[in-house]
Amino acid sequence: MSSTQPAADPSSSESTISADHPGVDELFALLAYGEVAAFYRLTEEAKMAPNLAGRINMASMAAAEMQHYEMLRDALARRGVDIVPAMSGYAATLEDYHRLTTPSTWLEALVKAFVGDAMAADFYMEIADILPDDVAGVVRAVLSETGHSQFVVAEVRAAIADSERQRSRLALWSRRLLGEAITQAQYVLADHDELVDLVMSGAGGGLGHMTEFFDRLQRTHAERMQQLGLA
Repeated sequence: MSSTQPAADPSSSESTISADHPGVDELFALLAYGEVAAFYRLTEEAKMAPNLAGRINMASMAAAEMQHYEMLRDALARRGVDIVPAMSGYAATLEDYHRLTTPSTWLEALVKAFVGDAMAADFYMEIADILPDDVAGVVRAVLSETGHSQFVVAEVRAAIADSERQRSRLALWSRRLLGEAITQAQYVLADHDELVDLVMSGAGGGLGHMTEFFDRLQRTHAERMQQLGLA
């Protein structure tokens, strides 16, 4: 998953969660379906690019998604889990997110690639900070910065430089992406008890911790909007 999240500090906390916690399998399965869904989304949206450079950049992002999927497939295999049935429980929610945030223009596709994946990465990296080292290592490797999404910043900034209407339109679109991401994250947590238990086991603050996390998600989203010139 290519993203723009800040690097996490692996030493920031000491995990009290066991590597064989059943929520770990759920987390890997959720991440894996996210990578597959993103691959198909990016390859489809690459067709919207106005030039070859845009198609290549989007295709490179898609290729990175599949490499990350393979990491998760191998990690689950080492845990004795078949990835395909494990992922199926997350298909509906993630597909709903992509259905509800289908871009209508190339610029909307770029903003979604830059912002949408980064918001998901924020959520997963928050969980990574409370996981045992070997499990957290897989999550961080999957969410590592590929650099591919950086081309989005220059292209979006150029497009809005002389168009206040375009800037306003994309700013509204980015807020919609944030709202849908939070909604779907809440659905995922509501439907998967073992995943919730994994999060709460290390959260310390219970539901209050999750409320604080969603507040942080909105703050980091605002920072990304500034990067894109949409704030």
